[in-house]
Amino acid sequence: MATRNRTEVTEFVLLGLSSWPEMQPVIFGIVLSMYLVALMGNALLVIVALSDPKLQTPMYFLLSQLSFIDMFLTTITVPQMLVHTLSANRTISFNCCMIQLFFFMAVGSMEGHLLAAMAYDRYVAICDPLRYSAIISHHLCLRITLTSWVVVSLNSLLYSVLVTRLTFCDNQVIHFFCDITPLLLSSLCTRPVVNEMLIFTEGVAVVVSPFFFILGSYARIGIAIVRMHSVSALRKALSTCSSHILVVLLLYGSVIRMYLRPSSSYDLDQDRQVAIFYTVVTPMLNPLIYSLRKPGS
Repeated sequence: MATRNRTEVTEFVLLGLSSWPEMQPVIFGIVLSMYLVALMGNALLVIVALSDPKLQTPMYFLLSQLSFIDMFLTTITVPQMLVHTLSANRTISFNCCMIQLFFFMAVGSMEGHLLAAMAYDRYVAICDPLRYSAIISHHLCLRITLTSWVVVSLNSLLYSVLVTRLTFCDNQVIHFFCDITPLLLSSLCTRPVVNEMLIFTEGVAVVVSPFFFILGSYARIGIAIVRMHSVSALRKALSTCSSHILVVLLLYGSVIRMYLRPSSSYDLDQDRQVAIFYTVVTPMLNPLIYSLRKPGS
């Protein structure tokens, strides 16, 4: 088997969303428009949630945190992508790449933890409404948020440190930002067995465990509604949970598609198109989805 020359990589070349030069202005215009809509929509939701006395509830505290995460997530990746789209120089230094990888993984994982906390809020509101105020409080939501930040930061730090210790034979990355999978598959001299094992073990525990918690919460909600034998209870549950369920499907549909597959089945050209969905489209849609909620639901 032929071996690739090992050289010290000091910078990476991000090949972007498309290799067709004539598409770059179109991509720039579309992505910039979605980015601005995502920023304005999420910022407006945060301002309303913090300023309206009727929305000073634990659920809207978590929702404002989710909007902050969406703004952070898009800002980590999109501005650099926009600059590279209209520039001949698409390089990023090794250190900056690792910093971007750390923040992207931490913030991306944090979104799942917030959605899990929101699922628990909905479970208590529907299954134990009389004790809701005693169980769910701003203090509890704040503790959940801070604990989640610690967990996802440590997980992201682990991945970033492992990547810095790998040997790269090529500095071209088939992606528009520094993400774990394109880095491992585009530029490495050898197959990163340890990193793949981490993705499917520790990575699953940190990233996907909130998804299973969400499924468990909605399973118990479903059981409780069936026991009530009430059409009005079903309608109220759907009104309360539908926006959250849709956001969960948007997030985890793309996450599972991107990360939780064997490396042999990856198609980096298609995956960078999927990545634009969860880095720009989903943060843009989330404020619109949650704006359909009723303040009391």
